[in-house]
Amino acid sequence: MSSSAYCRLVCLILLCCGPCHAAWQAGLGRVDITPREPVPLAGYGGKTRLSQGVDHPIWLKALALRDERGQTLLWIGSDLVGLSQRMVERITADALAKHGLKREQLLLNCSHNHSCPVTEDVLWLYYEMTPEEKEATQRYTQQVYLAYQEVIAAALKDLRAAEVFFEQGLAGVAVNRRRSRGPESRAFGGQVDQDVPVLAIKSDGRLRGFFFGYSCHTTALGGLSINGDYAGYAMERLERDQPGVLAGFIQNCGGDANPLPRLRGRDREAKALAQGYGDILAEAVRQVLEGPMKPLQGELRLSYGQIDLPLEPGLSQQEIESRLPKLSGMPRREFQHFLSQYQRLGRLPDAVPYPIQVARLGSDLLLIALTGETVVDYSLQFKAALGWNQTWVSGYNNDLTSYIPSLRVLREGGYEGLTGMYEYGHRAAYSPQVEELIHREVQRQVKALRHP
Repeated sequence: MSSSAYCRLVCLILLCCGPCHAAWQAGLGRVDITPREPVPLAGYGGKTRLSQGVDHPIWLKALALRDERGQTLLWIGSDLVGLSQRMVERITADALAKHGLKREQLLLNCSHNHSCPVTEDVLWLYYEMTPEEKEATQRYTQQVYLAYQEVIAAALKDLRAAEVFFEQGLAGVAVNRRRSRGPESRAFGGQVDQDVPVLAIKSDGRLRGFFFGYSCHTTALGGLSINGDYAGYAMERLERDQPGVLAGFIQNCGGDANPLPRLRGRDREAKALAQGYGDILAEAVRQVLEGPMKPLQGELRLSYGQIDLPLEPGLSQQEIESRLPKLSGMPRREFQHFLSQYQRLGRLPDAVPYPIQVARLGSDLLLIALTGETVVDYSLQFKAALGWNQTWVSGYNNDLTSYIPSLRVLREGGYEGLTGMYEYGHRAAYSPQVEELIHREVQRQVKALRHP
């Protein structure tokens, strides 16, 4: 074949096949969800905390990504402690009705902030509210529902041509908190994930916004102010240093990690410490943004699936009835809930529904979105199996179903593996199959996205 004929053939192939990577569009949106009145605060059990002032606003922040085929992903981070199944169903139904967005097109993440208002029925067994406090909670929940509608619409309206970049940094805020719960737990594993993944959006060479993640409870604070905790301080610092740029936080697998040390009963010093943790995380993000980042090219592929996580055998109805009169506070509410399940259903549920989502951004970034308070083992294991440099594993997506222990944590016992299940309304710990079932479903979805 002559050189001119070869060139004509190459040009014909390129015209027929199109470009080999996606021309991205990206849109960003933010909505202030700071309460307009004193409200019950979320996250900690015991006596209901009523808010007394605002340290800084709390937010919903959204990133809309669209590839050249029109496939669209909405990734929304919030400064909330979590969402319930009822809230997720309403938010996703609204997105489908108003924008045609299917379930797999929405990633709903919460920072698990413990200085935000209570919403709907999230952690409903935790709180002992007055009728007035319940009414304030319902008013705030309606504000949040409207905010989700607004932030999705804003991000979609903002869609325009963009370049998308990814890289990771490191921060040293997180400590495995299971080791800090008494002398008997000092022998527990000290696993943490210090990676700080960053997804950045540029248009016309200018940085418009970015989402960053970390695996650590947002529990540096426990006072009575509305606040985004260390993650809120990190976003505030990053946006102050880069005016006009949106910084969004994604909670990763921080179910068994805390920012340590923490201060209790010393509010001013605790806020200074939380701000210091935020500054450390913000510096890790800044270093990533100022260094070389990998441009993402290719198609956007999305997957959603739901499995059932089986529970171990629980208490009998007779055991519950015999123990109930001796209980008070949250334990009493838990056992009343179990008794009402027996009376309504004739049994206690033997499994918990568990959504999992996977998104692939070309060949260089795989997002794995797990539900609930996922412990760090899942992040470390999936990144080891699928690639440390191109895998982002987030927990705290969808509803705040419970702690999600690994097999290691189950065997060790303790709060995240065993005793923390009651407060979520589950009768017992998960079966030892839990880790295998989650891995199997993630692997199934990852394989499906490689071979659609």
